[in-house]
Amino acid sequence: MATTEDLERIDDAAHDAALLRPAVPPKTLGPLARRERNLAYAMLLPTFAIVMAVVLAPLLANFWISFKPVGLGDLRPASLFVNERLRGDLVAAGDVATLQYRVRNSSQDDPLRNAGFSDTLPAGLELAGDLDPRCTLDGRRLDCALGEVEPRYRESIEIDVTATEAYLADPEPLRAFEAVSRADAENVLTSAEFTSENFERIFSADEFWHVLRVTIYYTIFATLGAIVLGLFAAQMLNTAFRGRTVLRGLFLFPYVAPVIAIAFTWVLLLDPFSGTLNAILRQMGVLGEPINFLGQRAVPFDFFGLTFEFPVALTTVILIEAWRSFPLSFLFILARMQSIPSDMYEAAEMDGATPLQQFWYISLPQLVGILAILFLLRFIWSFNNFDDIFLLTGGAAGTRTLVVNVYEQAFAISNLGAGAAVAVVVFLVLLCFSLIIFRYSPQDEG
Repeated sequence: MATTEDLERIDDAAHDAALLRPAVPPKTLGPLARRERNLAYAMLLPTFAIVMAVVLAPLLANFWISFKPVGLGDLRPASLFVNERLRGDLVAAGDVATLQYRVRNSSQDDPLRNAGFSDTLPAGLELAGDLDPRCTLDGRRLDCALGEVEPRYRESIEIDVTATEAYLADPEPLRAFEAVSRADAENVLTSAEFTSENFERIFSADEFWHVLRVTIYYTIFATLGAIVLGLFAAQMLNTAFRGRTVLRGLFLFPYVAPVIAIAFTWVLLLDPFSGTLNAILRQMGVLGEPINFLGQRAVPFDFFGLTFEFPVALTTVILIEAWRSFPLSFLFILARMQSIPSDMYEAAEMDGATPLQQFWYISLPQLVGILAILFLLRFIWSFNNFDDIFLLTGGAAGTRTLVVNVYEQAFAISNLGAGAAVAVVVFLVLLCFSLIIFRYSPQDEG
């Protein structure tokens, strides 16, 4: 049988084992943790509400409109317009005039239900004949119920009135009380009518696929151009030299300058008749005839016996966009470069590595993460870019992108539904691209 010393040794061993056993976190939250969680949710609720209102509400509204056969004129629902006037002269008591109400339906396509209007007659005017059977007069209060009226409805309702001495003594203007109309109308934006006609129209058009190709071409090359220019600028300014601060400020000019001023300057510089660039190239003998850089769709280009159509206007717009947006990439890349330890370069230099090898094997692996983020941001911004293209070319000469197409569909031809459908396509393309980047984005070594 175990003695007292044996039992004490067993208890000590069990106690030591319990102390050495790793602590296991509880599987459920305690009361204090639950209260803290609920408090955090309550404090974050206003932020969630603001995000829902500012971001998700317009997005959901755009999806809603994309399935609606709605035009620019449908934003205002059909209504009943009433215009009143007094025909005839009332100069003596007993004179008869006609109170005329011109009524019309503002819509050319939609009927109105429960249509009617009401008005207050001037004091001193009395009914002189039979009242329209659709109208009633209670004292001075006139009310006319027209029921359902068809599209393009127009009618004149006339009421004969006579003047009394009270009216002649103090004539009350007819406009003292405006006629108030009423009607129930279907609003295409709030109705339950949905259609896929907008998407069928844009996907069945050959022009849409051309615009999509132009958008992808523009976005990829403008994004890569901005990143490459930013990388070169950051590499150049990563070393200390006199005037570096001034040069860094000059590099920021394209990004901070007003876009309207930049676009106007480039239009003047690239003008085929009075532009500076064409004049310089012609004086140097490079060009025989001026080139309309922003108005010429393409020129034939021979390459090893093969003839290609080189997109002049689109390439010009891409170069301007890359030049205008590279400062942001430059700032991000330069900040990341300056955080790389200098002893890594010193060790590589002692081992005989050339500057190109130092950049390829040290700088570039450290910049992969920031380059991936920049590519994502610049791709989204370039894909959604509207002002540069619209100000430079207006979307002409083969430079129309999907965002410009949204504007033209919604406002140029007044088809809001088709414009919203193109905007939905833009959103879905960018969403898929963002998910791919987030999934396969490389990480730098820093």
